[in-house]
Amino acid sequence: MDSHKILQTAVVFLLATVIAVPLTKRFRLGAVLGYLLAGIVIGPQLLGLISDTEGVATVSEFGVVLMLFVIGLELSPQRLWVMRRSVFGTGLAQVLATTIAIAAASYYLFGLSGKAAVIVGGSLALSSTAFGLQILAERKEAGSAYGRQVFSILLFQDLAAIPLIAAVPLLASSTAQDFNLIAVLRTVGMIIAVVVGGRYLLRPIFRFVARADSAEVFTATALLVVTGVALLMELTGASATLGAFLAGMVLADSEYRHELESNIEPFKGLLLGLFFISVGMSMDVSLLLHQPLLILELVVALLLLKGLLLWPLGRLLAGLNRSDTLRLLVLLACGGEFAFVVLRQAAEQQLIAVSQRDALVLAITLSMALTPLLVVLAARGLHLRPKKPTREFDAIDAAPPRVIIAGFGRVGQIIARLLRAQGIPFVALEHSAEQVDLSRRFGSIDLFFGDPARPELLRAAHADKAEVFVLATDDPEANLRTARLVRRQYPHLKIIARARNRQHVFRLMDMGVEEPVRETFHSSLKMTRKTLEALGLSPELAADRVERFRRYDEALLKRQALVYDDETKLIQSNRDALIDLQQLFEADAERSAERERERDPTTAQAGDGD
Repeated sequence: MDSHKILQTAVVFLLATVIAVPLTKRFRLGAVLGYLLAGIVIGPQLLGLISDTEGVATVSEFGVVLMLFVIGLELSPQRLWVMRRSVFGTGLAQVLATTIAIAAASYYLFGLSGKAAVIVGGSLALSSTAFGLQILAERKEAGSAYGRQVFSILLFQDLAAIPLIAAVPLLASSTAQDFNLIAVLRTVGMIIAVVVGGRYLLRPIFRFVARADSAEVFTATALLVVTGVALLMELTGASATLGAFLAGMVLADSEYRHELESNIEPFKGLLLGLFFISVGMSMDVSLLLHQPLLILELVVALLLLKGLLLWPLGRLLAGLNRSDTLRLLVLLACGGEFAFVVLRQAAEQQLIAVSQRDALVLAITLSMALTPLLVVLAARGLHLRPKKPTREFDAIDAAPPRVIIAGFGRVGQIIARLLRAQGIPFVALEHSAEQVDLSRRFGSIDLFFGDPARPELLRAAHADKAEVFVLATDDPEANLRTARLVRRQYPHLKIIARARNRQHVFRLMDMGVEEPVRETFHSSLKMTRKTLEALGLSPELAADRVERFRRYDEALLKRQALVYDDETKLIQSNRDALIDLQQLFEADAERSAERERERDPTTAQAGDGD
């Protein structure tokens, strides 16, 4: 392809994207639908602006590889173990039940072979991660009870997609007679090599590259790791996506996780968009005209069957109420983007006919297009409305600050006053218009009305040039959304986060915020010290007891962060902690401990500060 053809193709893709995606997002239909519509319009069936659909599909599948790598980065083995009940409980039940039901219908009602029925059932059991997480974020419900269950189920579906993708060529080529044990052992050996080699080789490599202090080299190294591991897995006959996922998981608990994620994200977004465009280009839209009843039946059957299976899972396994179960149902009843990959491979391996693939792809796309509408209808039926700002956000015209303060309530104001007294430049962002107007009456400060969780607002506030990001908002869910965004887009920022309680602390620590500050902890310790003094303890002994409790509780908090999703272990940890603390104070009461405190008065002084 000559340079003129390459530039022409690039212009067509970018023009279609910048027109279609903003339109669909404006109507709350999501970016994925915009990419699909762009592909349909520029594809051979309508305008015919792009003819090389196979070439585009080959390049675009790298977007799926990068998506699996980013998913792997989100899933450290430790985190996966903590979430095992919701992920491997509700998630596993949903995938198994839906796969079996759809596979049985495909086999008995539509006459597919056993292997084809399994692949079709597995692919249709998957829901759209892109749609689900985007809608949860837009409606600010990711931290709700049903939002956490949606995330867990989507997480397991992403995990299940990997062996499903890998199984397509195996099912197409192998039978009981020609089962290739050597190929299986070679694949298992390569998986072990990736996991072990990644743990002992990748971290030293990234540590060496990080010393160069070059973002471009670091990004190139990340892309090299993804493509290299994917290529190795493909050479052994396994799935490239499996290799990318394993590479991500190996690096999930490394210190470079967030920087890797922020560097890969732009490439993943663009290539994933290209993948959806290529799917739209290959869609047989004429089926809507020639076989409208068949397509309509497939869409309705998919939504109803998955919905009927999700209802008891939400009510019984997840323990959700009726309204939350309904909201979970409408988000997960549609098909998903991984089904496009699986069905395309199944058609290439001749497990299913091309006409069957086209009908299923079209039905999945329509089910995804209906999802935002169903979410809106469900919300109206439950009398729910997404929160909207009462006025336009302020334009930020301040100089680049050293500190950004998110939230200008009681906590944010004290921090701002001290920073101002020290002459340290800062920008404060507050989501409450009333709070902004009230604060501006008492002086001229760099305070602006806006949502700190909006990427464009952080860019306007020069977050890329700041050093510290202070999360002082009093809304835990808004706090978590902002922390997630800042950690992903500005990994260089040191985050000082306010936390309401221990559960809030645990979730912030999951995002890499090292030491969240509990909003009532230190004031409670000071009140306790004064209470002990009022009861007759000496100021030194009272301060010592409080300081010992503080150190013990902070150590306990870090231990509990590893098991906070396991209620049984968390309860047992609290019981053990109470016994340990009692024994610690009993040891403090011994004369040897009293003499030691008298010789070392620094412990008493440590409890004086907040």
